[in-house]
Amino acid sequence: MSQMLKIKDQVLGSRLFTGTGKFSDTETMVKTIKASGTALVTVALRRFHKDSAADDLYGPLSELDNVHIMPNTSGAMNAREAVNAAMLGRELTESPFIKLEIHPNPHHLLPDAIETYEAAKILVAEGFWVMPYIPADPVLAKRLEDIGCASVMPLGSPIGSGQGIEVREMIRLIVRDSSIPVVVDAGIRSPSDAAAAMEMGVDAVLVNSAIAAAENPEAMAIAFAMGVEAGRAAYEAGLMSRSREAVHTSPLTSFLAGGSV
Repeated sequence: MSQMLKIKDQVLGSRLFTGTGKFSDTETMVKTIKASGTALVTVALRRFHKDSAADDLYGPLSELDNVHIMPNTSGAMNAREAVNAAMLGRELTESPFIKLEIHPNPHHLLPDAIETYEAAKILVAEGFWVMPYIPADPVLAKRLEDIGCASVMPLGSPIGSGQGIEVREMIRLIVRDSSIPVVVDAGIRSPSDAAAAMEMGVDAVLVNSAIAAAENPEAMAIAFAMGVEAGRAAYEAGLMSRSREAVHTSPLTSFLAGGSV
């Protein structure tokens, strides 16, 4: 069973992506990322402070082996702000990856589909590997694929809510119709949530709060890595079909009907 995932020209050795927010300190973040085995981490542009080591995440992250940095546009209120943030992120990191994230309402942090689509068109034309955070909308997902996005990242439930995957049927439709990787992003609380997402056929999950806010982030990162691996293996093995009725696991034989022993 393969845990390798290709996005554009880059082959990643893990299907668990991680965030970098909410950790108690940078040392814990670095240890946790290493424990997770992730190959792709996302970091908000506002956490890049090369001139202030005490408040900079880029320096520690750039020193990790086999871990790619994906700047994100968190905080952008519209397409223009997101494009500006993406340009600066690429200048600072030289990474082609960009997590396109536009959520103008601080009360629910849901992604703005219209502004996201407009920003994605610009960033794809500028050569970015665009990975947009989106509502679980199969139509929008296909539109973003058609304009050249590297992946789509539908939410499982609102950011940081820990509500798990509340839009399973919509995600199944996105997976069914997508020719680019599908990454479940936001709302995942437990390794079992991650495994369930992988069993549906998504290509990866991105987890931040569920790991960073755990009592033991390192141990939780390892648990998530195992959940993702198990879910992917189950999907590739082929899950049994569902039935509304009980089905015999062994055939009935004559001795059950009163034959001699």
